[in-house]
Amino acid sequence: MMLDADLQSVQEVRHCLQGAREAQKRLAGMSQGQIDQIVQRMAEAARAEAGRLAGMAVEETGYGRVADKTVKNLFAAVDVYESIKDKKTVGIIRRDEQKRVWEIAQPVGVVAGIVPSTNPTSTVIFKALISVKAGNAIVFSPHPHAAKCKKEAAAVMQAAAERAGAPAGLISCIAHPTLAASQELMRHSDTDVILATGGTAMVKAAYSSGKPAFGVGPGNVPVYIHASADIAAAVRQTVQSKTFDYGTICASEQALVVDKSIKRKVVEELKRQGAYFLDDHEHKRVAAIIMRAGGLNPAIVGKSPQAIAELAGILVPEDATLLIAEETEVGMNHPYSIEKLAPILTLYTVSDTAEASRLCTRLLELGGLGHTIGLHCQDSHVIESFVLDKPASRIVVNAGTTFGGIGATTGIAPSLTLGCGSFGNNVTSDNIGPEHLFNIKRVAFGLREMKLEGPQASVQATAAAAAAGPAISRDEIAEIIKSVLLELQSTNR
Repeated sequence: MMLDADLQSVQEVRHCLQGAREAQKRLAGMSQGQIDQIVQRMAEAARAEAGRLAGMAVEETGYGRVADKTVKNLFAAVDVYESIKDKKTVGIIRRDEQKRVWEIAQPVGVVAGIVPSTNPTSTVIFKALISVKAGNAIVFSPHPHAAKCKKEAAAVMQAAAERAGAPAGLISCIAHPTLAASQELMRHSDTDVILATGGTAMVKAAYSSGKPAFGVGPGNVPVYIHASADIAAAVRQTVQSKTFDYGTICASEQALVVDKSIKRKVVEELKRQGAYFLDDHEHKRVAAIIMRAGGLNPAIVGKSPQAIAELAGILVPEDATLLIAEETEVGMNHPYSIEKLAPILTLYTVSDTAEASRLCTRLLELGGLGHTIGLHCQDSHVIESFVLDKPASRIVVNAGTTFGGIGATTGIAPSLTLGCGSFGNNVTSDNIGPEHLFNIKRVAFGLREMKLEGPQASVQATAAAAAAGPAISRDEIAEIIKSVLLELQSTNR
């Protein structure tokens, strides 16, 4: 039974969707230039407000660091914008004159944006930009623990869009989020597609709604450091990646899988860069707080190493950048082997590449199928053999997986929504962009006649011959002319 708060939130969803539908109809009549101007103004506003929105996110959720959340907001407003700003998304977007096929973009309509609490404002900025660039309106359903900062981020984007000529209601956010509101948003007839980033349950709900959905799965990212790796660079990139915003990006490293022959050097380098290795007592105390009720304990998410240590009842140095625990097993009964959205890193030791390959696959199967895997290696033959069979959509080589997976330090599309493909029960393995949010209609011109064989071909050939009339040879024409001339001569006599 719905309570008053549920009913109020459901009505709010319906009001937002009605406004979004009307706004999208107006946006659909705009030119590419007009939409590009709107998106540019949105990106500029997001850049100007990046720090303020980051502060709001940390204050409301308690997750991460203001400086790093500012970088994430800027990544959406700068890197993502630069990657999409010149894309054609209106009208005829491609012409293949050789094959005589035109491709026409048509917006999906109204997007339901499901946003996590770990990356709240940056995800709103990102989804708003790609939705409007593709000609759509978007209604956000925020996590209750991050409702204020997400609503403010959506308001910033809407105000900037309106200043550039966009209609009211194009970008909106539910102010009073409830489970009933999220369900209504995902199932309502005015919602055309769902863009879901969040926990497994929320993504599953999106796929079960009966609407087309782009959902993303969890990332339990293993990283193999091969014997040929540049150890100093590999460790530096790993520490920077794993500690960024206290590990709240799902593409961040969860386990290091290290060749036995270089383990000592890797451990020394990790310690040099501020990693704190847990002893047996500390190992058990931290393990006890990683999980709660069969899943990740939200109390450790996005917290500093020192805050996590305090929760566990241990002491770690003030300058510790991350906590490292050695592990040998994989499974839900071994908390260090699961995805930890915190600066906790697990260290496994392997004898060779074959063992590393098997272990990395097991870690992905535990909770990160289709997401991301990392590899630090200088041997091209090892790289090629290692990556071919891995059930991951992003395989980041010689870079931190946090930044490599989202396209900040690699050549893949910059994005904050990372598909996991059929490995992770997702509809795509792509980094999501505006091209996923419009339909493509194809205008195809005839190039040739269809050639058929068999009885049908005989029937068609007979019909064609009958329509064309009997065929007459050159000799027959000559005989006819000769006959006519002789007849004329006899008549003249």
